[in-house]
Amino acid sequence: MKTIKLIDLRSDTVTLPTDEMLEAIKAAELGDDVFKEDSTVNKLEMMAAKKMGKEAALLMTSGTQANLVSLMSNTKRGNLVILEAESHIYWYEVGGLSAIAGLLPWPIRGNLGVLAPEDVEAAIRPKNIHFPETSLICVENTHNRYGGTIVTPDQIKAVSDIARTFGLKLYMDGARIFNAAVALKVEVKDFTKHVDNLMFCLSKGLSCPIGSIVVGTEEFVEKARKNRKILGGGMRQAGIIAAPGIIALEKMIDRLEEDHKNARVLAEGLAQINGISINLKNVQTNIVHLDVSELLVTSDQFVSKLREKGVLALPRDKKTLRMVTHRGVEKENIEKTLNIIDSIAKELHG
Repeated sequence: MKTIKLIDLRSDTVTLPTDEMLEAIKAAELGDDVFKEDSTVNKLEMMAAKKMGKEAALLMTSGTQANLVSLMSNTKRGNLVILEAESHIYWYEVGGLSAIAGLLPWPIRGNLGVLAPEDVEAAIRPKNIHFPETSLICVENTHNRYGGTIVTPDQIKAVSDIARTFGLKLYMDGARIFNAAVALKVEVKDFTKHVDNLMFCLSKGLSCPIGSIVVGTEEFVEKARKNRKILGGGMRQAGIIAAPGIIALEKMIDRLEEDHKNARVLAEGLAQINGISINLKNVQTNIVHLDVSELLVTSDQFVSKLREKGVLALPRDKKTLRMVTHRGVEKENIEKTLNIIDSIAKELHG
């Protein structure tokens, strides 16, 4: 029986490291990172801090760990945290901000992930014996659940101005912040200068096998280092994680534009298929959401049909699914995927 080579569009987290990254892992100079003695980790952290325009950086095992550590380092237990209602922190991180950090999330609905300054201001609890203290505002860029939409530097600044007025910290879940910068053709510092601290992922479009990085002031990063240790995140010879990260920051950022182009080709092709609904305005980076409800199937059923024909996607809710472009997905893979979806749609219409 012939094995079908799968086109994996579930997430950019499935991206495999480059050969150069694998060689760098083998050649990395190593030390004990808990003692701050891994020179490869130290080099990556210095590079990341400089790239983001911040004082210091800290390597994390994952984006979820990076977000939780950052929440803990920006707040005290019992504080209220304002965040967008569809944010990754609120939806997909196992409630860690409450279960572990002891925080009260205060979700407010944005427009494609963009928080309106007036809504943020209205959500800030006044000083009152009955209310928890508001200490932090979180933004997400690009925004996962809205399909990789971008929160522009000006939109972040508008929220930052509110935070400054009320003496609050502003944190950015910047898991895909380089996608935002590449899409708008601006420097990543144009975004980061408006936030106190942030994290970004190495293990998505940048192609690293593992890792995320938290950046901020030296004081914040030292708090984060302690909180990382509390969570069991103290690492020893972590240069094997950091070595691919160095290559990612040096060589893998600009190529994200290829993923965006492929996502646009995919989205425009989907828009031509009867029974598929898609909002092209929302396809701003490398994530594509499509609605299959007109075909009278659930997203789970449609995803199963895709898998049978060699394409992997993720259900988002009962009627929509998502596809994410990344390194390793070429234009011919997109064309093949469109042909497969078209054939399934015709079959269902028939």
